[in-house]
Amino acid sequence: MSRRRLSTLAPSVVLSLSLCLAVEAAPAEIKGAAILDHPCGKVAVTQMGLVNAGKMDEANKLSTKEMQDMWAAMPATDRTMMTGMMKSMSQTEGQYAADIKAAGLLVVDGQAATLTVQKKTADANGSGTSTTTQRFKLEGGRCLISR
Repeated sequence: MSRRRLSTLAPSVVLSLSLCLAVEAAPAEIKGAAILDHPCGKVAVTQMGLVNAGKMDEANKLSTKEMQDMWAAMPATDRTMMTGMMKSMSQTEGQYAADIKAAGLLVVDGQAATLTVQKKTADANGSGTSTTTQRFKLEGGRCLISR
């Protein structure tokens, strides 16, 4: 190949490679029922069901080591209070899975993911929205709750 062709081809190759890398680096968005097939969707539903059943020790095992350590470091009275509060705000696995199907968005960005479920609500006082957000870390094919 002549020098002239090579100098013309080089910028094209560099541009193509940088576009490919930019596409791979873009966060992936998963919506609705497809979220339930992703490891983060599965762990989110399982953890919600365990919290709803009051099984905090089991639910805590689905979180990162840092989260588990923070929980263990909390005074027992704080853990008891948090358990009650979390249980009262939780849903069954079936309810949460239905909400994810209807209004879920999972954004996966490298080794981090965020699940957002935004529901529209209506009552005697009017309408509004309710938003639940969960953050995850992907570690070796596993998805763990990080917040």
